[in-house]
Amino acid sequence: MSRNRKQTLTILAVVLVMVGQSWSAQKQYKSLEIGQKAPDFNLPGVDGRNYKLADFADADVLVIIFHCNHCPTAQAYEERIKKLASDYKKPSVALVAISPNDPKAVRLDELGYSDMGDSFEDMKIRAKDMRYNFPYLYDGEDQKVSLAYGPARTPHVYIFDRQRTLRYMGRVDDAEKPHLVKIEDARNAIEALLKGRKVSVEETPTIGCSIKWADKRESARQSLELWAREKVTVEMADTKSIKELIKNDSGKLRLVNIWASWSGPSVKQLQEYVTINRMYRNRDLELITISADSPKRRNIVLSSLKKQQVSCKNLLFDSEDEYELMAAVDKDLLGGIPYTILIQPDGKVIYRKVGMIDPLEVKKAIVGYVGRYYK
Repeated sequence: MSRNRKQTLTILAVVLVMVGQSWSAQKQYKSLEIGQKAPDFNLPGVDGRNYKLADFADADVLVIIFHCNHCPTAQAYEERIKKLASDYKKPSVALVAISPNDPKAVRLDELGYSDMGDSFEDMKIRAKDMRYNFPYLYDGEDQKVSLAYGPARTPHVYIFDRQRTLRYMGRVDDAEKPHLVKIEDARNAIEALLKGRKVSVEETPTIGCSIKWADKRESARQSLELWAREKVTVEMADTKSIKELIKNDSGKLRLVNIWASWSGPSVKQLQEYVTINRMYRNRDLELITISADSPKRRNIVLSSLKKQQVSCKNLLFDSEDEYELMAAVDKDLLGGIPYTILIQPDGKVIYRKVGMIDPLEVKKAIVGYVGRYYK
């Protein structure tokens, strides 16, 4: 059996085990019911202030949407949520988004459609990048507010009337892709309440990512243990094979990292590539590391790779000539280790960096190419 096939089967086994763990770990949390009052909250927002339910007392309608960074469905609805916030600001409708997820309960392979996780710091970056025009609150610390409301997915909408009685609960609309939308459920509910009418459809189903409750931390921990068991190898590569690799006819986005065991920064940075690999390898991304060490240091190179759990394709240049290696990788490169290059399937370089990378910058470049949404 070839190394690639073994690696593919290993990854598949890991994914199947983790999916099983995810399903077994899920619990059913009771949701707020139509006619019940809005539970109070006091949560930190990405703008540096805390928000309470009373802060929105002047609004005739209160819309609370459980939302998060990493979920592709939540991302698909961002612009529509922003439009709801702007369209109904003057009629005294308050819209608030709450992230219910425990960031420690999110597995790395669940971040394949995102450039960041669900930590409070990541929320601040996401809100700034996407220019959120509504409060974005963090409930990942103890999830007490989320447990009181009981969302099933992200996004999950709760709409309350002037007395803060729940009048609508469910989806934003009936299609994740904007051009397929036929029923704008949340907008219809807001309109009805503003006109003093009964909401005709009070509950709708939701699609999106499951809430990452704290009880899923064990699944996240076990996934790391499974990945740590993957086999780590290193193969010799000559100039010709590296040039072919850089041409990239793999059909995938290819991330190449040049490093050396004698370069402290590049060894330290290997862990960032491991994280990136675990996030995106189930999509169209292939990570390859190339060591610029002397071929005589193969055992040292392999030891460093094993220590960092670098279970992707790892190569060791079969020559002592580092300049020859650099020329084979990138003719425009004058030198420097570590070195990172991101190559499209047609061979076009869309990112290059000499020295330490900004991991978020690389992730954004990857997601910018492979896409944020399900196809």
